[in-house]
Amino acid sequence: MRKKNGVKNLPVLIGYNMPNRTERTEHSFRVDLNADLGEGGAFDAQILSFVSSANIACGGHTGDHDSMRLALQQAQEKQVVVGAHPSFVDSLHFGRVTQDFDAGDDAAFDTLYEQLCEQVQTLMQIAAPLHIKLAHLKPHGALYNQAAQHPQLGQVLIRVIQTCDPTLHLVCLAGSPLVAQARLAGLLVREEAFADRAYLADGSLVPRNQPRACLENDFDVLTQSLLIIEKNQIRAIDGTIFKLKADTLCLHGDGEHALHLVRTLHSAFTERGIAIQA
Repeated sequence: MRKKNGVKNLPVLIGYNMPNRTERTEHSFRVDLNADLGEGGAFDAQILSFVSSANIACGGHTGDHDSMRLALQQAQEKQVVVGAHPSFVDSLHFGRVTQDFDAGDDAAFDTLYEQLCEQVQTLMQIAAPLHIKLAHLKPHGALYNQAAQHPQLGQVLIRVIQTCDPTLHLVCLAGSPLVAQARLAGLLVREEAFADRAYLADGSLVPRNQPRACLENDFDVLTQSLLIIEKNQIRAIDGTIFKLKADTLCLHGDGEHALHLVRTLHSAFTERGIAIQA
């Protein structure tokens, strides 16, 4: 395919009805494109040129004071909105292993609450001298997925925000029980969908240890992203199509093809008149 401005012309997406240019002028779309950064990815600085918000690892699964400061500074240079990306304390498994909690073990939930507060407050303390205010909190990995369905873990996240900064938006899985739980508690919520993760028919993400959990090519990532933004729909791996309305769209920054994919999305969104802004 020919290239325009260094980016390949985008393929026609089979099974997706592209609005024509007249329709694009009649309908405006906006998306907050976010990435998880400060996780040791090779392209963080470049990715920040194409996204509108970033979730910065703050020591639970990875990250230290130096990586947090660098990520904050790089985001500030690009005028990208930033938030905390806390995790189960699990650097060995990058925070992606499910943790077991006994519903009656209040001490375990209190310990997690303290660990998450420490992570978020550390990032806030590093951000303060840079005159940066965090805008949101997005849990990472297994904590993200478990809290979406587990009310006691959801309550831990609610407590963390209420303690650290009640103005922080909670970024969580679109359509999950945590959305209603957090809003009922008075939190501001941003429902999130994923450009590069496959979905099950119940609206949850395909676990990473299963085949086809991650989308890694232009066609799949772009098709899914446009369905979410323009149709408020998602296609599960079994072919089921269901409604999914999201406030923010995530592309993971640590993937092998992350930089190429975010460039592709940025180019496609620009071509289609989709504004990228937090």
